[in-house]
Amino acid sequence: MPNPYLSGTDPTVIRPGLSRCAELLNRLGRPQERLRYVHVAGTNGKGSTAACIASILRCAGYRTGLFTSPALEDFSERVQVNGQPIPPESLTRLSAEVRAAAGAMTDSPTEFELATALALLYFAQEGCDLAVLEVGVGGGEDATNVIPPPEVAVLTAMGLDHTQLLGNTLEEIAAAKAGILKPGSAAVSYGNEPVCNAVFAARCEQLGIPLVQADFSRIQNRSVSLEGGTFQLAPYGTLTLPLLGEYQMKNTLLAVTATEALQARGWSIPPEAVRAGVASVRWPGRLELLRKEPTVLLDGSHNPQGLRATVESLQEILPEKPVILMGVMADKDVAQMLELLLPVAQSFVTVTAPNPRAMDAETLARQIRARGGAARACASVEEGAEAAIALAGSSGSVCALGTLYFSAAVRHAVFNIR
Repeated sequence: MPNPYLSGTDPTVIRPGLSRCAELLNRLGRPQERLRYVHVAGTNGKGSTAACIASILRCAGYRTGLFTSPALEDFSERVQVNGQPIPPESLTRLSAEVRAAAGAMTDSPTEFELATALALLYFAQEGCDLAVLEVGVGGGEDATNVIPPPEVAVLTAMGLDHTQLLGNTLEEIAAAKAGILKPGSAAVSYGNEPVCNAVFAARCEQLGIPLVQADFSRIQNRSVSLEGGTFQLAPYGTLTLPLLGEYQMKNTLLAVTATEALQARGWSIPPEAVRAGVASVRWPGRLELLRKEPTVLLDGSHNPQGLRATVESLQEILPEKPVILMGVMADKDVAQMLELLLPVAQSFVTVTAPNPRAMDAETLARQIRARGGAARACASVEEGAEAAIALAGSSGSVCALGTLYFSAAVRHAVFNIR
């Protein structure tokens, strides 16, 4: 069910700053002050990491809220309590409440600010023990940063993205993400970029808070397939992960490290909750297996850093080069994305994603051909899915990627192909 308030706003508008969301929450009774948090920022892996943390906390017996973005198919996916999307009746009621509060403001909130306020109000009314919040863009100036100091601030894999808002260097982007670090919290970092690590370490030292970097050497005896993966992680033994790709094992390790930071702060999270939470995590649209014969995977990679991890995983789990069904946003680093994809793709089928920022299919196809690749532009996602599956044949594979914004259309198209 679409949100009756958010449907009237422009989802492409991003306005950094906390003043509008703070005023909106003040008018709603400051629900953010009745909750405790895990706050997740970064360039790649935010959603997967947040979902895994929430799953572990739920299995530990805590009533857990989860706020993520964007939705694949329905707004309700973005606001969950104990793994269940917000019910239609709650969404309708809270939308009206948020609409009334926002209508009295002279500086109108953005769609994301409205969604953030609605989520926090819902989590407070539901009596959540912990709320896991995924940052929208950046960190310090993101609407989610209106919250009090979180129990744990999590910094996922870093890279260049949203440079027009956050800065053109890794150091500038790290400084923006580090805005979620606050006195009284603990911090956990993925640690993939030395420049970013230095920014985070300096900020944590300035604030007097502990910083733990994920230790990926803890991942032992890993095995990956189209069914998921298994790996050993002391002291939990063998963990079974339904999410595909080696990079998801690293995101999972970061999530476990975050729950260990919560344990150090007095939260009770036994080993069996970690095992059960990892085994039951769900995160659609990230190397999601949609069908077999041919194998069709859907992945939300939309920048070079994320795509590099996806490419490595495709090479590991697929026996042959896949057909790439691709749609992208025009403001992304498409040239670098194609450099990564061309060596591992059998051919390309391009589509225009349903978003005002999308690059049109023919422009993308021309860029692929100019680099020596084979590409066919299609008029719709449905036509593109049919063409890609036909090119792959029953024994081949297709991977749909480039943006999360065409994920819903791809899923529907693939499920409807006989």
